[in-house]
Amino acid sequence: MQNHFDLFQLPQRFQLDQARLDAAYREVQNKVHPDKFVQASDAEKRVAMQWATRANEAYQTLKKPLKRATYLCELQGVDLETESNTSMPPAFLMQQMEWREAFDDARRTGDSEAMLTLENELRSALRLKLEQVGQVLEAGDFTAASQHIRACMFLEKFMADIAAMDE
Repeated sequence: MQNHFDLFQLPQRFQLDQARLDAAYREVQNKVHPDKFVQASDAEKRVAMQWATRANEAYQTLKKPLKRATYLCELQGVDLETESNTSMPPAFLMQQMEWREAFDDARRTGDSEAMLTLENELRSALRLKLEQVGQVLEAGDFTAASQHIRACMFLEKFMADIAAMDE
């Protein structure tokens, strides 16, 4: 079975031309969209629906850098072990604790300015980590990439926790 990159005829790399991905997705969807199979047999409709679903899943994976990085690691047989491997470099663990303390302080005091500052800091940290992910993936070090990806997942989850609190 072809991988997501092959489906859209794109190079198997972290750096991706978003416009090319969008165009390739639309092209695949045009070929397999269920509306084109209204007069087809049930079997043909089912196959078209499976292809449309697969194209949607592939597009959702490739359009988001973190999901794309994870997928590239999986293609290379590198399991991120997100459930079992929580090890991080000591410096990142210390940073996590500082962020958590800042979050708890801002929440306890209702300091929206401090919360906004924290969100901006996390967004910057995520951007930097994603750059590092791209660098190690381009260098072919999928094991190192997996550690950076887990750090990105922490940052995304932490940002989602803050956003959920805002609601």
